[in-house]
Amino acid sequence: MFLALRPEKASIAEISRAFGVSQNHLTKVVHHLGKLGFIVTMRGRGGGIRLARAPATIVMGDVTRKTEPSWTVVECFDKERNTCPIANAGCGLKGAVAAATAQFLATLDGYTLEDVLVQPRKLRSVLKLPDSEAR
Repeated sequence: MFLALRPEKASIAEISRAFGVSQNHLTKVVHHLGKLGFIVTMRGRGGGIRLARAPATIVMGDVTRKTEPSWTVVECFDKERNTCPIANAGCGLKGAVAAATAQFLATLDGYTLEDVLVQPRKLRSVLKLPDSEAR
């Protein structure tokens, strides 16, 4: 969201300060998002990060699917590690959780990064970014 509100390049340090998160953790997130093609990273003097494409083209469901390491919400989703004694005995939890997960992702598929910037001026203010209508 920070990069969508600030289309020119930004630094990890700026984003870290704005959200109060560790630079070390954020560096890992930025690296991963860069590998996935959501952001562009520029190294060296004058480097920084920016979105790889327009916020209106970044679907939140796509970001969520690609950044979540596992959708094994309940143990029985993992056939190799499942030790639940009722997994194959008529338990309906697996189906319910699978349906809920599918609905969750389907809902996120209906939103882009631009859509979640509901109040850009307020967000810029909270993040201490210059007030600008350009995204």
